[in-house]
Amino acid sequence: MAPSPASLYRFAPERGAPPVSVVVPMHDEEGGAGALVAEIAAALFGRDFEIIAVDDCSRDGTVAALKAARRSCPQLRILQHGANAGQSRAVRTGVLAATGPVIVTLDGDGQNDPADIPGVLAHLLRADAPAHLAMVAGERRMRLDAASKRTASRLANAIRRRVLDDGATDTGCGLKAFYREAFLRLPYFDHLHRYLPALMRREGFEVEFVPVGHRQRAHGRSKYTNLGRLRAALRDLFGVVWLKARARSPATISELEPGADYDTI
Repeated sequence: MAPSPASLYRFAPERGAPPVSVVVPMHDEEGGAGALVAEIAAALFGRDFEIIAVDDCSRDGTVAALKAARRSCPQLRILQHGANAGQSRAVRTGVLAATGPVIVTLDGDGQNDPADIPGVLAHLLRADAPAHLAMVAGERRMRLDAASKRTASRLANAIRRRVLDDGATDTGCGLKAFYREAFLRLPYFDHLHRYLPALMRREGFEVEFVPVGHRQRAHGRSKYTNLGRLRAALRDLFGVVWLKARARSPATISELEPGADYDTI
């Protein structure tokens, strides 16, 4: 897909090792919150980073666990929603609060392995990356979910990929690295996080995918049912199709130099 000049205007990704903000949405993750923060900090040791945990109005001791974790991880910031607003809103809350130009997201349930973060970042920030590469998304290998969940996920992914042609085989993987500026150009809606590849490409950015690991859930329980996940995916799919259809490109954008309004005599 050819980059859209409108979306790439003034977009200059910083290669190398810029500061990184890790955004982790959490809801009722008391049992694993502290351990996950420690794993993220260990994975990014030696880098300039912050961790932004966004508590989406948990009903358990998630916030207390995060406060305890902050005593040994000063890079941790804790944001708290006053009402449950969902994973996509929690991600957006964290991105808006982030200070780093590069964002990493991963799920708060611990099933994404923080040890994969350096590899995903390296792929995004490599010196020979395409000029308009804005996001690298993980694709889980050897998934350890229940068979019913894997089946529902494969079905939803196959339908989405066929309709949107976004090149993604696993948009449900929470581990992603992207430029904050690119993300903030996307339209927001609930469940946005499942359509980031399609929406990035709608804006003219390039997206690449890398294999990552997957772990069993050790604490808490899933926030979605298979039927509920599939119903939401199919409903939102129509909205993203509409957004793609309504996108228009100006073909080129040129900034006129000062004094261009005057003819030379």
